[in-house]
Amino acid sequence: MKMETIKIEKGELTGYCIDLGKAPLLILQAKKGYVMCGYLNISAANKIGDIAGRVTGVKTFNDMLAAEVIEVSENAKQAGLAQGMHAREFLNKIL
Repeated sequence: MKMETIKIEKGELTGYCIDLGKAPLLILQAKKGYVMCGYLNISAANKIGDIAGRVTGVKTFNDMLAAEVIEVSENAKQAGLAQGMHAREFLNKIL
């Protein structure tokens, strides 16, 4: 697993990457929540009460930041985050 610090407008994220062959498993973690790639699912985030968003079709952290969030957890909705936001905006709001 690779771990990387990524700076965005409102602070720093921790990026986690696990190379699984055809596509990597990616997570960008902020202070209050995270954005995950398509390998992971929102129902698990809902079960444990996380603030989470999901993006698909990404292979790098930069791809993730530019991607549209296609699904959000219930706690993300309660925090004012929504499907259709770009991941960078989503993450800036939870730093």
